[in-house]
Amino acid sequence: MEYTSQSEEVKLKRSKKMMLWFGIISLSMMFAGLTSAYIVSSERRDWLSDFQLPQAFYLSTGIIILSSISLYVAKWAIFQNKKQLGTLSLLATLVLGILFVVFQFRGFDEIIASGYFFTGSESTVTTSFIYAFVITHVVHVLAGILVLLVVVIQQLRGKYSKEQALGFELGATFWHFVDILWVYLFLFFLFADDLIK
Repeated sequence: MEYTSQSEEVKLKRSKKMMLWFGIISLSMMFAGLTSAYIVSSERRDWLSDFQLPQAFYLSTGIIILSSISLYVAKWAIFQNKKQLGTLSLLATLVLGILFVVFQFRGFDEIIASGYFFTGSESTVTTSFIYAFVITHVVHVLAGILVLLVVVIQQLRGKYSKEQALGFELGATFWHFVDILWVYLFLFFLFADDLIK
């Protein structure tokens, strides 16, 4: 009987991980489609070839990389049974995630201050694409922040350990994915014009 319940638990863990990876692959395909559309649209005559990314996007990139590092520290601490360090590292990751979103919106403010808007006569195809990319990504980061919040609450309730960390692992995998996705988008925006030429 015990063997059966253990094998059921293993199957459940595997199915949850597979569902998460299915979602990650789907999101990756969506962003791959958006980047392809960006490259195709860059052939238009009204494309901005001299557009500069706002400084806030550089800062937010550093912030989101730090959030992945703090999440790795949290995992290490939890697996070493260092509950306090694990909790503090998770809280740091949550705060960094919120700061990332704040700096993304500051980036929008910088773009608007430069005279570029999402829609209307003052918009461009280039900046409309950037708005679309960033807003879509921010929505997924907000979902990640909700996941982190649940992980923090579960950690405070003492639910995680080296032997029992599925929820943490699923949340961490999703958070690292949105981190890597932003770094990819940031580098794409930074170097796309050089690659396209």
